[in-house]
Amino acid sequence: MKPLPPLTADMDVPSLNQWLCNLAELAVAAVHPDNLMPALVPAALPEPGRRTLVVGAGKASAAMAAALERAWLECYPGADIEGLVVTRYGHGAHCAHIEVLEAAHPMPDKLGEQAARRMLNAVAGFSEEDVVIALISGGGSALMSLPAPGLTLAQKQSINRALLRSGAPIRDINTVRRHLSAIKGGRLAAAAHPARVITYLISDVPGDDPTLIASGPTLPDTSTPADALAILEHYGIDIPAQVRAHLQAANTAPDPADAEFSGDRAVMLAKAADALEAARDVAAAVGVEVRVLGDNLEGEARELGASHAALALLSQQQAAQPLLILSGGETSVTVTGNGRGGRNVEYLLGMFSALEGAPGIYGLAIDTDGIDGSEDNAGACFSPQDWQKARAQGLSPENYLSNNDAYSFFAELGNLIVTGPTRTNVNDFRAILVLPEK
Repeated sequence: MKPLPPLTADMDVPSLNQWLCNLAELAVAAVHPDNLMPALVPAALPEPGRRTLVVGAGKASAAMAAALERAWLECYPGADIEGLVVTRYGHGAHCAHIEVLEAAHPMPDKLGEQAARRMLNAVAGFSEEDVVIALISGGGSALMSLPAPGLTLAQKQSINRALLRSGAPIRDINTVRRHLSAIKGGRLAAAAHPARVITYLISDVPGDDPTLIASGPTLPDTSTPADALAILEHYGIDIPAQVRAHLQAANTAPDPADAEFSGDRAVMLAKAADALEAARDVAAAVGVEVRVLGDNLEGEARELGASHAALALLSQQQAAQPLLILSGGETSVTVTGNGRGGRNVEYLLGMFSALEGAPGIYGLAIDTDGIDGSEDNAGACFSPQDWQKARAQGLSPENYLSNNDAYSFFAELGNLIVTGPTRTNVNDFRAILVLPEK
């Protein structure tokens, strides 16, 4: 990977776009499991017990498993390690001893259900001398979708689909998922006890609450079924009779205060703030002023994009040198059209539309896992010149926004960023480059 070059007055538009893309690449590399796991050796890894089992789920889980396996065998030559993790299709990584499974995301499928059931069965019967290592990252909630007794996968799929289209924030979606699950909300850890459960996490949730990442299969939380029911009702989600009855029944979720969880440990490996910090440091090192808005920004994607456009315009009036505005988090998209696109391109199109080609302002937004929503792109970027280019091609940003079709808009401009799966996931990375007015 090439180092980030200084910004110079003679840089053309392609060079400035590439500068932003290189910045994003550096930020993603900073939170990749290959660069995180070696730091755990040897102090943070547990001494191997009578038996060590690895389980996990998420878009980064396969890369986490591969990195952990290498670190473990280097630290404990000849020690047994085994297990299974589930990741999204195409996000796998090679492991010699840990089985890597693939399933669907964001809509759960039968393979994800089977993987979750296998994990529950695998941890059963462990003793207090044994160790269960859980590798959890964003996306794990859909990838280990085992319905609670009496519920079906089809019911969970229907509710999940409706929640994803409703504009609900991820914390609400995962609250519902926890209370419709046989494995989330600490249930996987409860099944493994009295074994020691050590959870390594890569956070994709605003605020980095460990219990929210992948709906917390090894970490119980204080939410209740009544909370989940209230969320479904608030967003007008159709609730099947069996689901309503389940949520109205007695709360059987593990209690975080239970003594059985007292010996467990959770280690946060990476979060959105780490990616932003890496980007900030490399940009500042080449003389760019950097402003970080936060790593936990939420809200409607297009509205946040328009708000950031206004901020960029205001900042430009006061800028004496290049300014980089960074942010992370997870926006929402209320789907009313039938177009293509994830939250990052919708955010970017909202900003692009509001800027109307204002000179000297460049934008980039990607999902750090390499997949924006369900498409094949990580996100997109734009330059001021793209406004006239879009008009010349007869592309109306407003029309594409109204149809939730930001993917198609940026595809027409040739501005999609396609990286393929990165095998990490700390949520969204957004960068706005503001050049001083001439």
